[in-house]
Amino acid sequence: MEHSKLYKQFHQIAILEGVSFILLMFIAMPVKYLLGNPLLVKYIGWAHGLLFVLYMIWLVRANIEYNWSFKKSAIAVIAALLPFGPFLLKKYI
Repeated sequence: MEHSKLYKQFHQIAILEGVSFILLMFIAMPVKYLLGNPLLVKYIGWAHGLLFVLYMIWLVRANIEYNWSFKKSAIAVIAALLPFGPFLLKKYI
């Protein structure tokens, strides 16, 4: 099955959002709380926030374009809230 440009963009944003979440949770936050240096949280957190917003925008666009069910859309939202969720999402959708 050939995927549209929108689907590919959504997948790329999902992967970037997932990577930024992992970096934030498993590198930046420990550095902040164990070493007392909040700088990584500031920058990685900002990037993650931007990617999260882009993920949600592209999710809405994909939902409209592909007429996804409520369940599929809800799973995509939940995936963004779990550290490894976006990596597993492609297999579901």
